[in-house]
Amino acid sequence: MRAPPRLDDPLWQAAVDLEASFLSEMLKSAGLGKTSEAFGGGEGEDQFQSLLIKEQANAMARSGGIGLAEQVFNSLKKSEAQQK
Repeated sequence: MRAPPRLDDPLWQAAVDLEASFLSEMLKSAGLGKTSEAFGGGEGEDQFQSLLIKEQANAMARSGGIGLAEQVFNSLKKSEAQQK
C-alpha cells in the first residue's frame, strides 16, 4: 500500500488540477450551467456559470473526485522512481 500523497507536493497538485479540468469539461458536457428559459440572465450569467462550474470541479477534485488524480499521481511517481 502506498503512502498518501502530501498535499503540498507539486506533482499531486498538478494531478488534482488535471482532474479538475477534466471534471469541468464533463460538467459542461452534461449541461450543468445552462441557463433555464425562465431565468435567462444574458452574457453575465453565462460568464459566472463557467466560474461556478470550474469551482465545483475544483471542489470535487480536492475532495477525492473520481480517482483520476490519484491514478495520474501514482503513475508519475512510479515513472519517476524507475528513472532514478
